[in-house]
Amino acid sequence: MALALFDLDDTLIDGDCASLWSSHMAALGWVDGPSFIERDRELMVLYAQGKLAMEAYMTFSLSPLVGRTIEEVAEAVDPFVEDIITPRIHDDAMACLARHREEGDRVLIISASAHFLVSRIAKQLGVGEVLAIDLEQQQGSYTGNTCGILTYREGKVARLHSWLQEHGEGLEGAYFYSDSRNDLPLLSLVAKPHTVNPDPVLRAHADATGWPVLRWR
Repeated sequence: MALALFDLDDTLIDGDCASLWSSHMAALGWVDGPSFIERDRELMVLYAQGKLAMEAYMTFSLSPLVGRTIEEVAEAVDPFVEDIITPRIHDDAMACLARHREEGDRVLIISASAHFLVSRIAKQLGVGEVLAIDLEQQQGSYTGNTCGILTYREGKVARLHSWLQEHGEGLEGAYFYSDSRNDLPLLSLVAKPHTVNPDPVLRAHADATGWPVLRWR
């Protein structure tokens, strides 16, 4: 049995759940739609270029949740996942997840999106364990702040090492599937890196190193 690690956005699903959630918040009337969505797009361009300061993105994207209760947000997330995310799940991703389960591997999603989104989408995917960006809560409501190490770039490696120690796991024979240059630190750490619909920088690295390049639809 080995670990099978998966990025979420643009890997298991077609799109970025945080940006899709921003559009959903606009539809709910939680934000000023046009300006919020435009700013989200600007920040996601930086992400694609490997230049995003994740702290800045989280401050922006969490601002509509300040003071909202965990229950209120969860009630909005459920239909969002059902109606918007589920149709974007790659069939090839589901087949790969099923293959790893059949082989007895332990499946873990590790994502640079907020935990309240990632955990709900993981449930839809049949995955019970996730590492994602944790959010601060006070008296049952979100504060708009994050807590702990952000699961982004080298932060994914740091959080994974903590998880490995906590669960008595190791990386021998481990897989990791991702689309993004931002995941090169973790892809370079595992025994069996796999690129999925990779961005240009990751594709060039995969070609140079002989990493598998998967096309999921």
